[in-house]
Amino acid sequence: MTVTGPVLITEPPVFRRDVRVHAWIAVKALSDAGDALWTIALAWTAVQIASPAVAGLIVAAGTVPRAIVLLWGGVIADRADPRRVMLLFNVLRIGVLIGVALWVLATTPSVTILIVAAIAFGVCDAFYEPSAGTIARQLVRASDLPSYGAVAQTASRLGTMAGAAAGGVLVAHLGLSGGASVNALTFLVVVAFIAMWLRPRFLLARAPRESALRGIGRGFAHLREAPTTRTLVIALSGLNLAVGPAVGIGLALRAHDEGWGAQAVGVFEALLGLGAALGAVCVARWRPRREALGGFWALVVQGAAIIALGVGPVWTVSAAAFVIGCTAGFASVLLSATFSATVDTAYLGRMGSLTRLGDDCLMPLAMAGFGALAGATALWVPFTVFGGAMMLLMVLPLSNRVFRTMTLRST
Repeated sequence: MTVTGPVLITEPPVFRRDVRVHAWIAVKALSDAGDALWTIALAWTAVQIASPAVAGLIVAAGTVPRAIVLLWGGVIADRADPRRVMLLFNVLRIGVLIGVALWVLATTPSVTILIVAAIAFGVCDAFYEPSAGTIARQLVRASDLPSYGAVAQTASRLGTMAGAAAGGVLVAHLGLSGGASVNALTFLVVVAFIAMWLRPRFLLARAPRESALRGIGRGFAHLREAPTTRTLVIALSGLNLAVGPAVGIGLALRAHDEGWGAQAVGVFEALLGLGAALGAVCVARWRPRREALGGFWALVVQGAAIIALGVGPVWTVSAAAFVIGCTAGFASVLLSATFSATVDTAYLGRMGSLTRLGDDCLMPLAMAGFGALAGATALWVPFTVFGGAMMLLMVLPLSNRVFRTMTLRST
């Protein structure tokens, strides 16, 4: 595979002493906290003014436009300055949030304004996320990407947890306008940091300027020409389709059927989150020599743990949930680093868009399929099918000699 690598502009400092990068990670975590707070505000307001079905439509309204626009966002990420794209769409997000806050202060919230806000955020995400996904490759050496991912993911999870905890209290007292205003402030901090302090150390190859459709087509052509990238995209696109339904629907179904109660689902979710945080931290402390190999083998273990969710008493399900969290955090850091370090940087935004597209387009079908299988058979069957599919999917990358021998330490 021929890879167009980044060009060094300024030599980065040692990662543990890289103040700029650690500050960026902290700013991102603050933004994640604001997003979690906004999500709670949107959902809570929706259930107050609409039926459960309409409330679900409001919360999910941003998914479809994001899926439609996401590949276009990848094209722009590969040919434009990612910093400018991130600045533009963060400013637009601030405008949406301020508009919502002023609207709600002037009149009562309506279904229309909530749907418009959700769609606007979905479109902004579709343009912002592919560009933001290339920033790590511009800031740190390829050999430092696993360390960057471990710290960034841990900070992001902590920020999301803090935002969710604060969101319930804030929304109860200040409502939707308060949630929108606080999230707008977090985006303002992000905009200020990007504008004044976020400077790339590596210059990425840029794609030629062409129509969006031609750029998307060139991205799919690149998949045909780059087998290692193709394997990564397929593997990363399918990961959440196996574990998402198992933990999103399956855990609730098991708790209901066994009479464990809703509190058991809360314990399972907490163990998932704790495991994910510990898994990410483990990469920083005990990083495997061959990162891709370690990440894909962790997902084989995760597939077995998904199967284990469907059988046994509550303590074995709790243990399996913790293992799923650990392997998810561990593998996510290693494989996202492998992805950023090995994909041709002229296609990094488009390949990242393709991996995200799997969740937006196929996750609803996977959720429905899990539920249908659970209704038609014994409950252990969908866990076995989805966990087994995860393990079988890993045969593809583990049989690839490049991934078995690759190491980022010498990149």
